[in-house]
Amino acid sequence: MLPLMPLRCAAINVASFPSPALKQAMEAIKLSILTVFLPLFFNGGAKPIAPKHHRRHMSIIQNKKATFDYFIEETFEAGLVLEGWEVKAIRDGRVQIKESHIIVKNGEIWLLNAHIAPLNSASTHVRPINTRTRKLLLKRAQINRLIGKVEQKGYALVPLNMHYKNGRIKLDMALAKGKKLHDKRDSLKDKDWKREQERLMKVHRT
Repeated sequence: MLPLMPLRCAAINVASFPSPALKQAMEAIKLSILTVFLPLFFNGGAKPIAPKHHRRHMSIIQNKKATFDYFIEETFEAGLVLEGWEVKAIRDGRVQIKESHIIVKNGEIWLLNAHIAPLNSASTHVRPINTRTRKLLLKRAQINRLIGKVEQKGYALVPLNMHYKNGRIKLDMALAKGKKLHDKRDSLKDKDWKREQERLMKVHRT
């Protein structure tokens, strides 16, 4: 009989309660019943599917040079066109993007010089090119917008990190402007000061 209780509770008419506070409380209870208990009842006890923004992202590799060399203005997430051996190598952690960069060519966005080292067990039929040019996948409206920005003086496209999203390999990239030498010096000072703050905090805790 217990599984049937949410069904009866969900049918409560909250308008029949005179107190506004009581109405709000009953609305909250009704919402929790409809969004949590009923899905569990009709889905055999399985957990509800998490919203897209709550699904897990797992980092693969970071481009730490990006924030030192550039001011990041806007970020985008792109898919990658990869070969089978590349996917296996990335899952094994055999990828570097610190020397990579992104260009626009023939109306598309491409990743250059990302280094992916093949597994020793790769098929002999595969002839891997470690730093081959790889196409990035974005929506056409995003591509057109990025092309328009890159054509303006001072803008560049910069790879930030590679990560998993729902089991697929993705690349975060940035629309950015290059830093001047004095900007880089300021960045180093800020980084040194943050390290010193962390050191002082550790000393204070002990």
